[in-house]
Amino acid sequence: MPTKAIISDVKTLSCSNSWRNYNFLKITTEDGIVGWSEFDEYFGSPGVGAAINQIAPRMIGKSAMHHEHIREDLRNVTRPGSGGVVGQALGAIENALLDIKAKALDVPCHVLLGGKVRDRIRVYWSHCVSYRTRTQHFSPGITDIEGVKQIAREVGEKGFTALKTNIFRYDAEDRIEPWSPGFGRPYETGRNVERKTLEGLRRHLEVMRAEAGPDIDMLLDLNFNAKTDGYLKILREIDDLDLFWVELDTLDPEALAYIRSQSRHPIASCETLIGLQQFLPFFRAQAVDVAIIDTPWNGVWQSMKIAAAAEAYETNVACHNFYGHLCTMMNAHFCAAVPNLTIMETDIDRIGWDAEIFTHLPEFQDGYLILPDRPGWGTEPIEAALADHPPVPGAGMWQRTEASKLSV
Repeated sequence: MPTKAIISDVKTLSCSNSWRNYNFLKITTEDGIVGWSEFDEYFGSPGVGAAINQIAPRMIGKSAMHHEHIREDLRNVTRPGSGGVVGQALGAIENALLDIKAKALDVPCHVLLGGKVRDRIRVYWSHCVSYRTRTQHFSPGITDIEGVKQIAREVGEKGFTALKTNIFRYDAEDRIEPWSPGFGRPYETGRNVERKTLEGLRRHLEVMRAEAGPDIDMLLDLNFNAKTDGYLKILREIDDLDLFWVELDTLDPEALAYIRSQSRHPIASCETLIGLQQFLPFFRAQAVDVAIIDTPWNGVWQSMKIAAAAEAYETNVACHNFYGHLCTMMNAHFCAAVPNLTIMETDIDRIGWDAEIFTHLPEFQDGYLILPDRPGWGTEPIEAALADHPPVPGAGMWQRTEASKLSV
C-alpha cells in the first residue's frame, strides 16, 4: 500500500559556499521519507528561512502527497503578504513536498510534472567572467582582459556551446571593472548609462566573441542596471553584434514591450517575478521572447503553470539557476518536462567543496545536462558535510558594498 507521507518534521539548514550561503529545506515524514529543496537568501531575499519556520507547524500531520492542498492552505494564511519572501517560502515548501511525493512513488520528479519530453537539456555557462572576478574565492581569478580571453576560450574547450556574461568596463591598463548600479555597485540611483560603460561593454563582448569563436552562442545579462533609456542606449551600441539573447529586468511590462520592439536581439526577462499573476501582464504585452522562471522562488509545480501560460502566448521559457547543485537538479526536472524550453542556465565555476556537500552532481556532456533518473530530484545535501562549512553570518547582497553616505 502506498505511503501516506504524513509530515512529522520541518527544518532549515545552511552552509557557506565561501562568498555566500546555500540554504536548504528538509521535510521528514512519519515513515522516514525525506524531501529536500534549496532556497536562497542572497539574491535580495533575507528572511526566507524565518518565514518557512514560522508557517511550518501548519504542515505537521498533513500528507505530502497533497502538496497543492498544503500550498493553498499556507497561501490563504499568508495572502496579505503574498509574493516576495513569503512567496519564496511557499516555493521552497512546494519543492520539498514534490521530492517526498516522487520518492514515495519511487519515480523521478519529472514524472510528477507530466513526464520528460527530452533526456538531456542544453545549458549555457552562466556568469562567465563574473564569478572569477571574485579573486579571493575563485582560482584562477580574473583581474584583466587576459583573464577574460582565457575563460572565453575555456567555454568551448570544456565542451559547452553557450555562455552568458555581464556588463564590464576596463581602465587604461586593461584591468576589469564590474558595473552593476542596479545592485549598488556603484551607488547611482539614476542607473544612467555613460559612454564609458557603452564602450567598455562593447569591447568586452567583442573580445569574448573573438576568443570563444563563432560557434559559441553568447548571451548578455543587463540585470536591473539601467532604466528604459539606458537599455535602449545599450541595445543601439551592440545592435550589430551576434547575441543569442539580451536579458534585462524591469517591473513595467509596457516599458519592456517597447524595449523589445526596438531590439534586434531576442529579449529575455521576468526572473524576479513570483506567481502566474505577475507573469501574465508581460505575456499579454508581448514583452519577452523568452520568459525566465525562477523555480526555487515559485515552486516547480507553479512554474509548470507559468510555462503553460507562456505557451499560450507563443513564448518559450528558461529557468533562473544560479544557486547550488540541488537547485540545478530541480531545474533539470522542470526543463525536461516543459515543451516550450529555450535553454537552461547553470554555473560552471564552483568553489572547491561544492562537490563534497551533495550526494550526486549534475552530469554534463557536450554542452548538455543529462537528466538523472533517480527518485526525487536526484540529489540531496549531505548534512555532515554542511556542518563542516558553517554559514557565513549575514551573507547577502546588502553586505557586498559599503552603504552610501551623504554629508550632514
